[in-house]
Amino acid sequence: MTTPKQIVLAFGTRPEATKMAPVYRALAAQPGLRPLILSTGQQRQQLDGALAAFGLTPDQDLQVMTERQTLADLTGRIVPQAGKKLREMGADMVLVHGDTSTTFCVALSAFYEGVPVGHVEAGLRSGDLAEPFPEEANRRLTGVLSTLDFAPTVGAADNLRREGKAERGLFVTGQTAVDAVRMVAGRVPLRAGWQARLDAGQQLVTITMHRRENLPVMPDMARALADVARAHPELHFVYPVHLNPAVRDAVTPALGDLPNVELTDPLDYHDMAPLMAASRLLATDSGGLQEEGAALGVPVAVLRNVTERPEGLAAGVLKLAGNDEAQVRATLLELLGSPETLERMRRSVNPYGDGQAAGRIAQAVAWHFGLAERPQNWGTQRPQAALGSQVP
Repeated sequence: MTTPKQIVLAFGTRPEATKMAPVYRALAAQPGLRPLILSTGQQRQQLDGALAAFGLTPDQDLQVMTERQTLADLTGRIVPQAGKKLREMGADMVLVHGDTSTTFCVALSAFYEGVPVGHVEAGLRSGDLAEPFPEEANRRLTGVLSTLDFAPTVGAADNLRREGKAERGLFVTGQTAVDAVRMVAGRVPLRAGWQARLDAGQQLVTITMHRRENLPVMPDMARALADVARAHPELHFVYPVHLNPAVRDAVTPALGDLPNVELTDPLDYHDMAPLMAASRLLATDSGGLQEEGAALGVPVAVLRNVTERPEGLAAGVLKLAGNDEAQVRATLLELLGSPETLERMRRSVNPYGDGQAAGRIAQAVAWHFGLAERPQNWGTQRPQAALGSQVP
């Protein structure tokens, strides 16, 4: 009997875990492959909750999380420890996701160990190394090291082609976030308190805001959100606040005492997914929530100046709100004051996948080892040319 190939899925944050969970399941169902999980623990509490939502447990855990860690310190811990664990796990391939520090550091460790790297959610580009920081650099650097690139969209694949990536290792799979959010949102009920508000006719708005590049202006953005909440007392705003003390210090003074703003600790995915699905609007500086909102048919206001997900702008489900206080206030007031605009955004076609991305990734990994046929690419649409400022 042939020994199965050991495919290590390496991640350390909640978004990585939720987007890689469907990949783990697809790999486990693919003959000849054995998935293993290497956790770095970059976001300890949020990561554990996400894994629990999908019934997954790490095979190895680096536990690198420390209080107020710097990016340099984090890199210095992950790279040598990950290399050691990859040797111990007998990795035949490592799959990393997206653009976190874990992604780049584990890819670098795998490169040093001579282990091929598969990059899930490859090819996203904002064209600006400062926005988002350090994610734009992480994903570009990972792309230099990867053997297989799993682009979620045709536009992302085009970015990789322009950078000289080999066509042989390039696959358009759709976004695994679509697979994940549909798995959870359809089977987990909304929290009773939020459901009671909906039953009473009060609509929900979900907020997330945590990006490093937004920290200098986050108090200003929080004031804009507070003004929007005051203007719409009929709405209930739910803001799961990142555990980073700098984020909490920035947003609590403006938002902490408003009766229709609920500041919570970060939510496990089994709470976050149904909350998003039940929301009238998502206002976020996250990357993954842009895709999850599109997959759920929920309009998204992007609290950033650029997005590496231009397909959502082209489709009409995303709207850039920037990070300037006046622009954020005006954009959110405009959206919440126009049911017609929100309904048009809600009806937009999801450009990020059909819920089958994980299966394509697993088949491509098997193909790399001569165990399956090459999968067919997903999707044909590219971002509109008018969005050229969003991608290089």
